[in-house]
Amino acid sequence: MTMDSSISSQHLHHEHAQEHEHDEQGNSLFGFIVFLLSESIIFLSFFVGYIVYKTTTIDWLPAGVSGLEVREPLINTVVLVSSSFVIYIAEQFLEKNKLWGFRIFLFLTIAMGIYFLSGQAIEWNGLEFGFTSGVFGGMFYLLTGFHGLHVLTGVLLQVIMLGRSFIPGNYDNGHFGIMATSLFWHFVDVIWIILFVLLYVWQ
Repeated sequence: MTMDSSISSQHLHHEHAQEHEHDEQGNSLFGFIVFLLSESIIFLSFFVGYIVYKTTTIDWLPAGVSGLEVREPLINTVVLVSSSFVIYIAEQFLEKNKLWGFRIFLFLTIAMGIYFLSGQAIEWNGLEFGFTSGVFGGMFYLLTGFHGLHVLTGVLLQVIMLGRSFIPGNYDNGHFGIMATSLFWHFVDVIWIILFVLLYVWQ
């Protein structure tokens, strides 16, 4: 075998490996999108249930409760929604192979997610009603708790992605991990916007 044919064979093998890797990432991304759609259906069922109960229950709010405080949840909402833009910037740095920028902005996204969870925990601690305080109490804790679990999952995924950035060459063969994590985070943010409108704006 001549040197030219050997180089050509290696080139073809490299192209085939890239195409195979691209197909695998495409399939993985499709599967992840299907997963997000299934999660959307679960949240949608909760939203519909909340709306039905709110519009048909006479004594909607627990006794002694006039409504929810909006100021702190609004601040938490601004922080969480802003984190979507921050993780997008982190992705852009990774696309340019600038790991220092990726790490900084991903760490900032993690911090914003933790801030949101801390704010929710503080809010829960200060509420005058519990999970068993009527339909409203049950729906409120179910919705915010289930969403909070997703936020926690997103934060943990980001911590894993940040840790993997310190493994030499980890992102040389694709960025599916951070792409999926980012999509999940955007999904979590959109869900919270809907929840904020239902729980805090529509009182």
